[in-house]
Amino acid sequence: MLALASAVAPPRRARVSVRRSSAAPSTAQRGACHNANVMMRRGFIAAFLLALPLSSQAATLGAPAPALGLPDAAGRTIALESLRGKVVYVDFWASWCGPCKRSFPWMNEMARKYGAQGFAIVAVNLDRKREDAERFLNATPADFTVVFDPKGDTPRAWQVKGMPSSYLVDPGGTVTMVESGFRDERKAEVEDRIRAAVGAR
Repeated sequence: MLALASAVAPPRRARVSVRRSSAAPSTAQRGACHNANVMMRRGFIAAFLLALPLSSQAATLGAPAPALGLPDAAGRTIALESLRGKVVYVDFWASWCGPCKRSFPWMNEMARKYGAQGFAIVAVNLDRKREDAERFLNATPADFTVVFDPKGDTPRAWQVKGMPSSYLVDPGGTVTMVESGFRDERKAEVEDRIRAAVGAR
């Protein structure tokens, strides 16, 4: 997870002598370098996640949701506690997350369908650099609340294991669903859970 890596000093890079070429790199070469950098970054983040200490307030089924209070794009703090009485879908995401590009349009649809019935979405961005998140949001707009946690404190408390990770929290603040990843074949079932939770308010 990209934001969590900010708490760890980056590994030192070994010096390598490189013979410079006057020829500009080809499109294929640039693409290969980009892919290698992304894979390296994800590998480093995954290793860091495995090293995270267990939290006594992890987001587990049937347990109270951990505290969450983070700033939105306008700098206003959005607290999960202030949403008591609503069904809240808490989603952890990052700009480099491929499945997040598919989950955002689906979350927009859920917000439109159930927002008037007491349903809210809080999407927690974990990018270290705000501009990375903003670039993603410009290409994939969000019709729901987005907050930012560049230090990665919140996913530690919630014990996020991958990107994206989502949690359904009932009006009383209890976690009723934990979803790791985003898969098209799971959309109908997750929506059924949302519909049932909203109907039970």
